[in-house]
Amino acid sequence: MNTLFPIYIKMHQIQTLVVGAGPVGLEKLQAILNNSPQAKVHVVAEEISDDFSAFVRDRATVVVSQRSFKEADLDGIDVAILATDNADLNHWVRKLASAKHILLNVADKPSLCDFYLGSVVQKGDLKIGISTNGKSPTIAKRVKELLQELIPEEIDETLALMQAMRNELKGDLQHKISVLNAHTKELLIK
Repeated sequence: MNTLFPIYIKMHQIQTLVVGAGPVGLEKLQAILNNSPQAKVHVVAEEISDDFSAFVRDRATVVVSQRSFKEADLDGIDVAILATDNADLNHWVRKLASAKHILLNVADKPSLCDFYLGSVVQKGDLKIGISTNGKSPTIAKRVKELLQELIPEEIDETLALMQAMRNELKGDLQHKISVLNAHTKELLIK
């Protein structure tokens, strides 16, 4: 049973730490910044790949420290992502993050994670997160591709119309929900 609770975080309002700047670290950072371009991220890594360096070059909200991780790197951090293949480091940071109540994701180690980075479908303001409870990122990617094809490009126009309608509706919450449900039901019947 999947007991995960999906949330959407305003990443520009919190501080994120990424440890590792190889291909996996780049993938994690790209996922963050593609979804939240103003996310504040501190990256710590002993080695930084050329692709990683190129990706962060002109990103003012990303600070890179080329050195080993140290415990103080977790000070002021809300979310941490480990993209290392160092099991000892991963377990040590897991212990530190737990003590400091920092949410942690460890690449390819679901048992060490507090959260997973799922696949994301985005068309304009519509964003859909997909999770397989850490079991198969490949399936999540395939579902993402399917939804990306199914959702029309005009969805942003529909969202803008629904927002305008919602803003103009008078009455109590239950009335507004009934009216909006009636309009959106027609969208899904086609």
